[in-house]
Amino acid sequence: QVQLVESGGGWVQPGGSLRLSCEASASGFIINVMAWYRATPGKQRELVASVTSDGKTTYGDFVKGRIAVSRDTAEDTLFVEVDRMNPGDTAVYYCHAVARDTLTYEENSYWGRGTQVTVSS
Repeated sequence: QVQLVESGGGWVQPGGSLRLSCEASASGFIINVMAWYRATPGKQRELVASVTSDGKTTYGDFVKGRIAVSRDTAEDTLFVEVDRMNPGDTAVYYCHAVARDTLTYEENSYWGRGTQVTVSS
């Protein structure tokens, strides 16, 4: 199956930048969408950013104006940088991918383990 390896996260100083990367190990699959979501207790999971295979990018409202996204298609890696982090950005961040099996053509959703991001002085 598709395996998502997340890097980054941890402690971030208020006003600092968060840098996340997600590498998909997906031999035999075509990655159609890669994205980052975040989740906090008592709140719905919300989109940080997503990138489709044809280059369409979508940003969550809370990060618009302070986010940069790049995707290395050859290595199936998604990079996200969020600037001007604040305590409200504290959450568990999850990588997400939608991939299609090249043999069965079945499309499924995959999630990373999640990485804790804590914004504090």
